[in-house]
Amino acid sequence: MSARPLPEPAYARTVLGSGPGLALAHGAGSSVAGTYGPILDGLSAHHTVVGVDYPGSGGTPRSAAPLSLDDLADQLVAAAVAEGLDTFAVSGYSLGGPVAIRAAARHPERVTALVLTATFAHRDNRLALAASVWRKLAESGNRELLAEYLTMMALGADALEAMPDEQLQQAIGFTAASVADGTPEHAELAPRIDVRDDLPGIQAPTLVISTTQDWFTSTRLHRELADTIPGARLVELPTGHLPMVERPDAWRQLITDFLGRHRA
Repeated sequence: MSARPLPEPAYARTVLGSGPGLALAHGAGSSVAGTYGPILDGLSAHHTVVGVDYPGSGGTPRSAAPLSLDDLADQLVAAAVAEGLDTFAVSGYSLGGPVAIRAAARHPERVTALVLTATFAHRDNRLALAASVWRKLAESGNRELLAEYLTMMALGADALEAMPDEQLQQAIGFTAASVADGTPEHAELAPRIDVRDDLPGIQAPTLVISTTQDWFTSTRLHRELADTIPGARLVELPTGHLPMVERPDAWRQLITDFLGRHRA
């Protein structure tokens, strides 16, 4: 069906549920389960959910070469097609946002809708600096220091300040234990990404979810997506970079309501 050839699916994947197709593109340093775990049951109650783990995350071996955005996008589409989905919506979170955008640009016949959360079309100076520190800390092997940095950067101010010391230390410990081995490659890819040329040609109905307390991807980057993708809708979610931690039910509801309205 697709005008562009697809590769053989090579990434570990998660498949759940039944109904219209929904492909999931996860964030850097994480996996499908790490990004979407708290809302997977809710999503799969209405959709056939297919997600792939990028190299170095989940069950996918780490890559010895720099990652390619086109490869990530094609592998996501190939996995969905291999599971019998001719067409499907795509949800992209953080690094998964440009993966979703590139999937829609390269395979427009397949993608019926886009949901883009806490994400970007290209890096600004803040994201470039944040990704550089993230990569260097990941390469250092000091997981505790990396976890402290990620906890500080990824949680919104309201959620971070609401944590008592014991809970904060538990959050840091959980983050340290869950860092994907491929984090250096993920963090290296992020500032190289630029999908701005893809945006005006996106044909699929698009929802941009702006995480308004986000220190990794600014609301300015979120608005740029909504302003440039034809007909895109922007909604705000008062969280930091981790809506799946801070407001999972609200995040899931935004996704499923939008897909329901567009029969995706």
